Amino acid sequence: MGIKKVWFVTGASKGLGLSLVNQLLSAGQFVAATSRNKDNLNAAVNTNAENFLPLAADLNDELSVGQAINATIAMFGRIDVIINNAGYGIGGSIEELTDEETRDSFNINVFGTLNVIRKAIPYLRAQK
Repeated sequence: MGIKKVWFVTGASKGLGLSLVNQLLSAGQFVAATSRNKDNLNAAVNTNAENFLPLAADLNDELSVGQAINATIAMFGRIDVIINNAGYGIGGSIEELTDEETRDSFNINVFGTLNVIRKAIPYLRAQK
């Protein structure tokens, strides 16, 4: 990772997202990381590095996603890489899951990802 890039990582407070954020920061990359809860994200990453921008974002809410993308651009001037990591699985057979549980999962795993892409693509296109 010789060239420094600006990474936008969703679902960064635990699991794969947290591991990636820590590796990127260790490599000196610029990282904007999102979680539903900024305090949990800050506690998990545990750094005050200038190349780290922790953000609270609700991926179901286009306005919230747009604010996170805009904050990243304001801080770092660009976005080079997007990691749409946020999501969750639900366990159980179809008859055990409520409609609400299924829709909540689908909203984050599909529409949340689309919201990030939709809000970031104008910047990415402008950067070519």
